[in-house]
Amino acid sequence: MHTRATDDGQAKELLVTTPVPPLARRSPTISVTLAAHLERLIATGELAPGQRLPGERELAEQLAVSRASLREAMFELESKHLIERRPGRGTVVVEPSAEQRDLEGLNAGTSGVASADAAELRLIVEPSVAALAARRATPANLLQLHDVLDASQGPLSAARSVELDLEFHLLLAQAARNPLLTTLHGLMADWTLPVRRRSHATKAARASSLAGHRAIYAAVEAHDADAATAAMREHLTDIHTQLKDA
Repeated sequence: MHTRATDDGQAKELLVTTPVPPLARRSPTISVTLAAHLERLIATGELAPGQRLPGERELAEQLAVSRASLREAMFELESKHLIERRPGRGTVVVEPSAEQRDLEGLNAGTSGVASADAAELRLIVEPSVAALAARRATPANLLQLHDVLDASQGPLSAARSVELDLEFHLLLAQAARNPLLTTLHGLMADWTLPVRRRSHATKAARASSLAGHRAIYAAVEAHDADAATAAMREHLTDIHTQLKDA
C-alpha cells in the first residue's frame, strides 16, 4: 500500500494490486473429460469403427453426466471426424477411409521389415507428428496424454511399460488430427515392437523413456511445434543410443 498527497495536503492511501501467478494446470471441465475418455476409447479400438453408440439420454445416464456436457463432448468428436450422426442409425464411430484401408493393407506384405529401416522411418515421421500435435492438440488430447504419463510412473513391468509407450505415441498421433498419419503410426508400431520391447527391458531404460515422453508432452502442452519436434527427435535418438550401447 502506498500514499500520496492530495491538493489539500492530506495523505491518501493508494491500493496497489499484486499480480497473481497463473494456475499451473486447470482442472478439465466435464465435457473435456468426456471427450478425452471417448476419444481414447476410439483411438485404442475399444469403441470400434462402425460401432453405434447409445442414444444421448442413455449414454448420459451410463456416464452419470448431464446431456449438455455430453452434447458438447460429442460435438468435439464430430468436429474431429471421429463419430458421425446417421439418420436412422444414431451416432456411430467413423470407419477408416479407403486410403486408410489401403495403408493398412501394406502390413500384410511387410512382415520382414528390417528394424533399422523401421527405426529410420520413425525418426522421419514422428518429429513431424509431434509438431502437428503441438499445433492442433485440444484440451481433451492433452488430458489423454497426461493420464498416460500418470500411469507410467512408479514400478512397472517391461510389458506394461511397452503398452503405455505405444499408447502415448498413438494418442500423440491422434492429436495430430490426420487419419493417414494415425494409420501409418499403427504400422510403425507393429514394425518396431521388437525394438520397443528391448528398449523397455531395464528400469533405467524405462525411466529414460518416461523422461522423453514428459519433454514431448511439455512442448505439446505449450503448443510449441519446434520444441515438440526437437523433443521427439532427442527421445528417439536416446533410444537408438541405448540400444547400440546395450
